[in-house]
Amino acid sequence: MLYKNPARSMIALFAILFFMTQAAQAEGPAPKLANVTILATGGTIAGTGASSTTTVGYTAATVGVQRLIQAVPELAKVANVSGEQVFQIASENMSNEHWLILAKRVNVLLAQANVDGIVITHGTDTLEETAYFLNLVVKSRKPVVLVGAMRPSTAISADGPINLYNAVLLAASQEAIGKGVLVAMNDQIQAAREVTKVNTSTLDAFRTPELGMLGYIQGSKAFFYRQVVRKHTFETEFDISKVAVLPQVDIVYGYANMGPVAVDAFMAAGAKGIVHAGVGDGSLAAKVVPALKAARAKGAVVVRASRVGQGILARNGEANDDELDFVVADTLNAQKARILLMLALTKTSDTKEIQRMFYTY
Repeated sequence: MLYKNPARSMIALFAILFFMTQAAQAEGPAPKLANVTILATGGTIAGTGASSTTTVGYTAATVGVQRLIQAVPELAKVANVSGEQVFQIASENMSNEHWLILAKRVNVLLAQANVDGIVITHGTDTLEETAYFLNLVVKSRKPVVLVGAMRPSTAISADGPINLYNAVLLAASQEAIGKGVLVAMNDQIQAAREVTKVNTSTLDAFRTPELGMLGYIQGSKAFFYRQVVRKHTFETEFDISKVAVLPQVDIVYGYANMGPVAVDAFMAAGAKGIVHAGVGDGSLAAKVVPALKAARAKGAVVVRASRVGQGILARNGEANDDELDFVVADTLNAQKARILLMLALTKTSDTKEIQRMFYTY
């Protein structure tokens, strides 16, 4: 309310402006937003269905990165976001060639001063594999976050938008720096090395059953409660900058009545490494042992893993690994053991060195 006296009104107005200025200065300048680049590769998060209730039987990889960004205008509140369409595929079609292209692009971007973090949208079928590959070859402390969705963008209950928001928030956060490649799904933060897909269709499909997730995303903030102690990203010895082709490594799955056919076929196709996902603690059926021995004699590196999916695989437990000259996968599942073996073979074929790598990464 202004005074009837013009002079007193002017004094009151100046006083109001003064206190407003002081309050603004006390709050300080608005925090500078991080620059986050979204690299889109397709998947369910970019998928569309025939109707709003279609949550299975949809078409993956139909929505481009710009539409994904436009669908979540709240992204502008947490980061300066830009997008690139690297691939547009369903993730069951992800290949070694795709990984090399993606990893090299990530390293180029993270080397730039105007990029603070990377988000990669990805199909969920092989998301854990891409995440672990990047965890071993990205050469930066800056955050790299993979994100997907269990329901297509057209579904009533699509989880893609909130997952994408959380992923960008995480990639833009100081808390995520130096923690390796992360996965942001279902309001949870998971480690690339340990997370796995445990359900075909539910929203909580990504978990780390025994070792546990790293933290939560709640109220537009990342909360970490633990971190991975195995070396990753900037700490690793792997350099794919000049790698054009990754060595062929294949997975043989253990089961009752197993024989040598799969091992022999992979070796005939040129395998340089075999990951045997054995039953229990990586047990070897008697009928498959001669084929694995022959593969090793021909120079292929054999890694014993387990189809169980959890627990440490004991060296010299269910097989005499020293005598057979085999490597054990430690706690890695078969699909991640394959990735580490491929990268190990770009550096050495010495099984003792490769075993060291499995206990390091």
